Amino acid sequence: MTKQTAIPIPIPQSFEGRVALITGAASGIGHTVAHYFADRGARVVGVDLDPRIVSLMAELPGGAHHGIATDLTVEGAASEVVEETLRVGGGLDILVNSAGIALLDAAVDVPMDRWQATLDVNLSASFFLAQAAGRVMIDAGYGRIINLASQAALIGLDQHAAYAASKGAIVALTRVLSLEWARHGVTVNAISPTVVETPLGKKAWAGEKGERAREAIPVGRFAKPEEIAALIGYLAGEDAAMVTGSNVVIDGGFTSV
Repeated sequence: MTKQTAIPIPIPQSFEGRVALITGAASGIGHTVAHYFADRGARVVGVDLDPRIVSLMAELPGGAHHGIATDLTVEGAASEVVEETLRVGGGLDILVNSAGIALLDAAVDVPMDRWQATLDVNLSASFFLAQAAGRVMIDAGYGRIINLASQAALIGLDQHAAYAASKGAIVALTRVLSLEWARHGVTVNAISPTVVETPLGKKAWAGEKGERAREAIPVGRFAKPEEIAALIGYLAGEDAAMVTGSNVVIDGGFTSV
């Protein structure tokens, strides 16, 4: 009789003593990521335009979490958020740039204000927050930065000109930051999900449009927010210390077809 080898049960990763700054934390992927880190012992500072962010962060498990309601596209906001994070958290170990918008128009119809708004939120806000956080992390000799890109950074999607441009730039920016900061103990990575089943994602991809999109994904479904959070958790942890400058695709094989 062949002896069966026991499959080891993974030990949940701990972020005890770490401070995680997460943007877009009032809803969707950002809120799921905030829960992920809070469940694993981190002190979470969540940032969002939504004023509910203060109460939402206070409700996270473990206590001592903090919400900041602000517009990250305003000049100086990134530095103020990092300063407040240091004041309430005593440090800054992890940054997750999750906040983003998707204003979809045919390329011939994209108005300047919607183009600029997309770049301001998805690209510029992420860069200036990474810059402010990076200064702190470099001084500390340790840091983990994860930027939310998209499958739109890798393939053409209808009516996604502004969105794809912003997410493609996130991937390029991630490579530059990783190169400059690696020797200081700071890793910088991006992740590129397919459609994620957040409340907004479910609404946007309901009906026949969503069914066609699911059929185009080899695994036959969209991603779950918890799967995105788990990937972010890996990149933020000690097991991923050698991973930097990567754009990790989580799309059920869609971009490999």
